[in-house]
Amino acid sequence: MSDDVQDGFVRVRLDLSYDGRDFSGWAKQSQGQRTVQGDIEAALRTVTRSTETYELTVAGRTDSGVHARGQVAHVDLPVELWAEHRDKLLRRLAGRLSHDVRVWSLTEVPSGFNARFSAIWRRYAYRVTDNPGGVDPLQRGHVLWHDWALDMDAMNEAAAALVGEHDFAAYCKRREGATTIRTLQELRWERRPDGVMEATVKADAFCHNMVRSLVGALLFVGDGHRPVDWPGKVLAAGVRDSAVHVVRPHGLTLEEVGYPADELLAARNLEARNKRSLPGSAGCC
Repeated sequence: MSDDVQDGFVRVRLDLSYDGRDFSGWAKQSQGQRTVQGDIEAALRTVTRSTETYELTVAGRTDSGVHARGQVAHVDLPVELWAEHRDKLLRRLAGRLSHDVRVWSLTEVPSGFNARFSAIWRRYAYRVTDNPGGVDPLQRGHVLWHDWALDMDAMNEAAAALVGEHDFAAYCKRREGATTIRTLQELRWERRPDGVMEATVKADAFCHNMVRSLVGALLFVGDGHRPVDWPGKVLAAGVRDSAVHVVRPHGLTLEEVGYPADELLAARNLEARNKRSLPGSAGCC
């Protein structure tokens, strides 16, 4: 698959953020539900007075209710349209979009840039409080309340066994033909001064429900329902465990996406499209 931009078009990177509460996820849906992609594409069509919808490609498709602070997308626009609107496009989008989604920058990028396949890591944060009084009302849309005291040291000990390249089938919702092998680069918990516990979850890529499943397993360790070695045993078993709960989406935020230098984009795109297998495992199917 080529990432070359068609003649007469220019590739534009969008850096954006959104509050996911009122969106049915990122991706456009056939039933007409409100989505982030749908809102931005419609706004772009309106402010450029275009008859055509220019489709966005995103770094990570967030689920319904999940937020993003550092989401990245790209779109290919006709050269003439970009030249006419580029200086005022950001302000016009701000005037057209709803207040729960913002585009912060629009940047012309090399044709080899692909918001999805060029990314070398994504970093999410999941926020939870074990305050017996519940969640601060001003943070209720972004912090999960866990009604048990949590042992952060136990959670971090359990998390350490999950870091590295593994088959995360036990923590993913399987999709036909898709691999569940991922490299989890970072998984750790910190307690903020306000008492909210924040998990940093960073990987080259994530499969469906992976972050929320990992968080659910670690919360069970933190509240004493499971031993420290349980999440690692679930991972090694390679099958879904009914005790692993997919926690609610509102505590999850896509914080940042990382990309290589321009000269490494083509190589990264090819690497990201290769279906992975673990050393010693079958490479087929």
